[in-house]
Amino acid sequence: MHTKTFLRMALKYIDIGANLTDSMYRGCYGSSTKHPADLDIVLERAWQNGLQKIIITSGCIKDVDESLELAAKDDRLYTTVGAHPTRCGEFLSDPAKYYNDLRSRIKANPEKVIAVGECGLDYDRLHFCAKETQLEYFEKQLCLAEEFQLPLFLHMRNAHEDFMKILERNREKLETCGGGVVHSFTGTLAEAKSLLDFGGLYIGLNGCSLKTKENLEVAQQLPNERIMLETDCPWCGIRPTHAGHQHVTTKFPTVKKKEKWTKDTLIDGRSEPCQISQVLEVIAGIKQQPKEQLAEIYYQNTLDLFFKSSK
Repeated sequence: MHTKTFLRMALKYIDIGANLTDSMYRGCYGSSTKHPADLDIVLERAWQNGLQKIIITSGCIKDVDESLELAAKDDRLYTTVGAHPTRCGEFLSDPAKYYNDLRSRIKANPEKVIAVGECGLDYDRLHFCAKETQLEYFEKQLCLAEEFQLPLFLHMRNAHEDFMKILERNREKLETCGGGVVHSFTGTLAEAKSLLDFGGLYIGLNGCSLKTKENLEVAQQLPNERIMLETDCPWCGIRPTHAGHQHVTTKFPTVKKKEKWTKDTLIDGRSEPCQISQVLEVIAGIKQQPKEQLAEIYYQNTLDLFFKSSK
């Protein structure tokens, strides 16, 4: 076994945010099919590269049902249950029914549902869902977290002030559910400090969190005991144009054209859980700390929030 491969496999990871129900893993891009469905291959590549568990991100009822179907096939797969801020409009036709549909999925799948979310606020994409709707149904979903004592998988884009107001107003609920993680963080250092000062919250980092020089300066100053790793795949890969790319040492063979797909290559522009190693390498590079040490800390952070009974 090559030394590089051995080191890659020796590190343990949990991807806290993987959009495995995305049509790209069925070979579909837009309205056309470019290659065979390959999620089984993507997952096998993940397990071979140190992934111990993957949390599938769900942002609506359709996602939840597909995620639960996937998670039932592998004891290393888990899911969130919630409505993404851009999908909160789905509540409107029958709010009570939609809420109860989310609730019923959580209640029926206690071994697989490990967080409420993806929920939060996204003011960058108000064309998908109005601010007032996002505010109402983000706060409503905190009741699910409290009822089932599940941590939160949180989304926040350009909405920090309103986001924090809702958290402060519901502090008791967050204490009951055990806190949460603000995933795919791209905010300022002041925003990060505000989240961390609140208590019980972690920050999830992926390629989008490490894209610019400013992003790297923020990530470098985050305390290790409050960081978790994610890919947000098939999005948020680390591109050669990103500021963090200089620290990437693990390379995967890729093909630029989707039509040239093979089972042994990644699709350029479509990220996979196996690339979580690159996220770790960037963080280790900017912090100038051993990636082996950081991997252990971030792995334990994730166990502490989502898998309290795991060792």
